[in-house]
Amino acid sequence: MALVNGFHHLTMSTDGAQEDFDFYTKTLGLHSVKRTVLFDGTIPVYHLYYGSPNGDASTIITTFPFRKPGVYGRRGTNQSRAIMQAIPKGAAAFWEDRLNAHGIAASRVARFGADRVVFAHPCGIVHELVESDGDSREPIVNAAMGIGREHGIKGIYGASVAVMDRTAMDEFLTIALPLEKEADTHEGLVFRVPDTNGVVQRVEVLVDRDSAQGTWTLSGGTIHHLALNTGDEESQMKLRAHIEGLGFTDISEQKDRNYFKSCYVRSPGGALFELAWTTPEGWAKDEAPGEIGKTLVFPPWFKDREDELRAGLEEATFQ
Repeated sequence: MALVNGFHHLTMSTDGAQEDFDFYTKTLGLHSVKRTVLFDGTIPVYHLYYGSPNGDASTIITTFPFRKPGVYGRRGTNQSRAIMQAIPKGAAAFWEDRLNAHGIAASRVARFGADRVVFAHPCGIVHELVESDGDSREPIVNAAMGIGREHGIKGIYGASVAVMDRTAMDEFLTIALPLEKEADTHEGLVFRVPDTNGVVQRVEVLVDRDSAQGTWTLSGGTIHHLALNTGDEESQMKLRAHIEGLGFTDISEQKDRNYFKSCYVRSPGGALFELAWTTPEGWAKDEAPGEIGKTLVFPPWFKDREDELRAGLEEATFQ
């Protein structure tokens, strides 16, 4: 039995909360799945979740909007570089036109044999919409935003990671996680993420020995982590033990994220990976099914800090 079953979510540190919400819900047509706050540290920061209407695993993009003067990340090497989402075959032209019409510069390119539309989040993080015919997931429809089934984003395709040492990253992804190496070319390396439904999801590794080291702190303009779905706690703990037993000891204990449980491991290529599984209640733990993502909610352990956190959060209407 595979200990990884597709992606769970991808997480970024962005900039303004309202521009982040508008980008994902209005431009890309994703749905608000959860509005809460960063569970770590003491600084009030939103944690926003976007994806399919029901918040299905492998569709979730999450962000920490972090508009703080002088606190901004540096994009570089030894760091996750791009967020990739799958779109139906033939939908690239629609998205190129739509994004440019919204004032977001977008262009079509091909890499590793896949056609894709490349553009950037307002905070600068590169995004790619990749045409994928190996994807049985239903497209995310948002009629109010003019996005129908023939063009809607299907969910996570994967992410690219920039590294200086391709060999060390190759060993980590194939031995520690483990993923399946599909390609090793002048463009870089491609690894398939196991998925029992046969959905094509990948990690692409690009060699970059020229850029400066990217930052790993929680600061705007950078990708924070890539979360793989272990399905349940048993698989998570087995995979954690396997990774630590190989000597990758930069791995966390399990953390309670209210809707899922997580362990984090820093790869030798710099990218932070998460091992995650959704708890039985999932997103409906504090909002009714069908009504998720519509209110600002706090975990039980922040009950005595709600007023303080609300007062410190950036103003946003989320409309």
